[in-house]
Amino acid sequence: MENYIRSENAKIWTDISGAKNDRHVVLCNGGPGCCDYLLPVSQMIDDGYNVIRFEQRGCGRSDKDGRYDIMTALSDLEAIRNYYGVDSWIVGGHSWGAALSLLYAILHPERTSSLLFIAGLSVQNNKEWYAEFIANRGGEVLPDFLYPFNEEVNKAGNASFRKYIQSPGLYRDISKLPMPALFMCAKKDIRPNWQTEQISALIEKSKLVCIAQAAHYIWLTHYDEMRLELRKFLRLPL
Repeated sequence: MENYIRSENAKIWTDISGAKNDRHVVLCNGGPGCCDYLLPVSQMIDDGYNVIRFEQRGCGRSDKDGRYDIMTALSDLEAIRNYYGVDSWIVGGHSWGAALSLLYAILHPERTSSLLFIAGLSVQNNKEWYAEFIANRGGEVLPDFLYPFNEEVNKAGNASFRKYIQSPGLYRDISKLPMPALFMCAKKDIRPNWQTEQISALIEKSKLVCIAQAAHYIWLTHYDEMRLELRKFLRLPL
């Protein structure tokens, strides 16, 4: 069911589907600058959870207001949680959305019951990581995007993110995360996986899964394998 929620001065598109119980997952898509494309991931688990998806400001059906920094995105996530009356939820994401989920968990550990980090981006501004990504770019299989990519959101969001992750306490804060976390890598991702492996190793209750032969959008080619790992982590029937 679609709902437009108000976060300060902006309307944010959201969708909720699933089990109609008291268990909630929020999924953050990548970009920044993309519309929602995570319905197939939602459908892997929405028999056991209420799954909330949304579109960041400036993307898809959400308002375009020029406020595309990381703190605004995190504040919008809190507005979504409040709108749906959720005390705590599983926070997950794909690509840049995985990094957004990680930062949300650091900011709100008491409201994050578990973390899903799916083919996530680096939280280092590492030149070698970026150079390998650029060298491998091209020919990647993409999902169908219903709305155009927003370059303004991408530029502002990435600039803000790079500044945010310079925090001297970032890795200390990651290491103190108390919740279970699933880190899922794609072995054929053009984005190097070593940074995800490092983050996973910092968290005591972390599980790292790497799916062989899968690329960045894992579910497009390895749907069953991804579904199995998600359902095992979330303790749903296999």
